[in-house]
Amino acid sequence: MEIILSSNSSKPIYTQITEQIKAQIMDGTLRAGDPIPSMRSLAKSLHVSVITVQRAYEELQRDGFIETTVGRGSFVAVQDPAFYLEEQQRRAEEHLSAAAEIARTGGIPLEQLIRALTIFYEEEN
Repeated sequence: MEIILSSNSSKPIYTQITEQIKAQIMDGTLRAGDPIPSMRSLAKSLHVSVITVQRAYEELQRDGFIETTVGRGSFVAVQDPAFYLEEQQRRAEEHLSAAAEIARTGGIPLEQLIRALTIFYEEEN
């Protein structure tokens, strides 16, 4: 599991950890049942406080991404397809919100933004 922290980011370190682990679960790099490093191990490898990693793991557990068992450690939780879809929807909405703000402040008409989104959506990779 690779996590890269940025000291230049406005996001707190625990948020950077949380987001990167979520992304690795969502893209299939980490699969259901895969172990994730202990809090101490990850904190040591990232050169951060164990409390920072603990906060990230608590968020991941609360959001249903990992399961932690005392004495066994933390593992990637089995993802419900509806949960996966909801998380993808949330991620898309974050980007759409940013795009809408840029368009609104830049004077780009809504119809033009919708056309651009339609082109991107229908475009084959």
